[in-house]
Amino acid sequence: MNIRLLSVICGIVFSASTLLAGDWPQILGPNRDGRAAVDEKLADSWPKDGPPVVWQRDIGGGFAGVAVAGNTAVLFHRVGDEEVAEAIDAKTGTTKWKSGSPTTFSSGFSDDQGPRCTPVIAGDRVFVFGAQGTLRCLDLKSGKKIWQRDTHAEFKAPEGYFGAGSSPLVAGDKLLVNVGGSKGGAGVVAFDIATGKTVWQATDEQASYSSPVLATVDGTKHALFVTRMKTVSLDPDTGKVRFEFPFGKRGPTVNGATPIVLDGHLLVSAHYGVGATFAKIGTTAADEKWNSDDLISSQYMTPLVQDGLVYGIHGQERVEDSELRCLDPREKKILWSKPSFGFGTMIAADGKMLMLTTDGELILWRPDSRRYQELARSRVFKSTTRALPALSSGNLFARDSRTLKCLQVGTAK
Repeated sequence: MNIRLLSVICGIVFSASTLLAGDWPQILGPNRDGRAAVDEKLADSWPKDGPPVVWQRDIGGGFAGVAVAGNTAVLFHRVGDEEVAEAIDAKTGTTKWKSGSPTTFSSGFSDDQGPRCTPVIAGDRVFVFGAQGTLRCLDLKSGKKIWQRDTHAEFKAPEGYFGAGSSPLVAGDKLLVNVGGSKGGAGVVAFDIATGKTVWQATDEQASYSSPVLATVDGTKHALFVTRMKTVSLDPDTGKVRFEFPFGKRGPTVNGATPIVLDGHLLVSAHYGVGATFAKIGTTAADEKWNSDDLISSQYMTPLVQDGLVYGIHGQERVEDSELRCLDPREKKILWSKPSFGFGTMIAADGKMLMLTTDGELILWRPDSRRYQELARSRVFKSTTRALPALSSGNLFARDSRTLKCLQVGTAK
């Protein structure tokens, strides 16, 4: 390995382990579990008109959330016939740089034409994955393109209902992507972070809209993917399958929630009659503890864990009412539920939780094993809000289909 390549890899690995407290560098935050850094502080209430707007600006389309590192927020949006990665000053909302890539993607199932995947920031690089499978590595400071792979074309992957929607995952010196390709077993592909070259490819699984996570259990590393029809654990270094089990249904169904790891156990959840599976993670097998469509069937929102309990939305949008539920997974017991809570996404911080609903309402509440405790509620958008928000240094970066807002919901660091 040459000196330049080694320095790039070391810089990325070192940076990933020394993230600033306010960083939200990828989907669902620093550890992909929806939890902010331990010193992130949220207000206990908001002014009458809701949390103050630090700044707001017009943006293009897409359901991709924002990633934040230091004073840079990276937005990934559709502007005309381009998917544009745009670096923004997190304090002012002004543009630092833009980098576009042409796209012809058109969804027959949604008015929104992508992109769907939240950018990933690692060290001095940012990775974006477009709706048609265009994977780009850009310099975080300048926006200069370092490398690019057209994964759908190269690995013969279908676009699916809504285009590519599984955000890539950094694992050491590799970028793991749920490509869903049929060429040579390219369900999951690992790319060299420094060069973009293929390191390994594994499984024949089609892609889902669930983003993978990393976990180390009893000394064994797992890259956990929910694909179109399975849950799969791979060795992130080699791509070897450690274990897999069926998870999904044929037809117009979607696996969208990210896997959850708690105390050596795995919880995966979906709706459409798929339900949830809770299993003990082993080195070469997953020991299923239960499977149920009645406890927590999440259409796309990733449930969050607090003090060993799972908080999430049970229900399918446009089909049935939603319920916010508190679940004890070990006891297989619903401790309480809050009907008609709405669909959307959640963030945990400072012993509290923020819920941004798909109809633009922001709700602040406190997790409790006994009851639902609401602290504040405010409408922050008037149109459909599906992108996952980011929380950094007391500010929430949230967007609908036209506007990106920076809202003060806590204490700046």
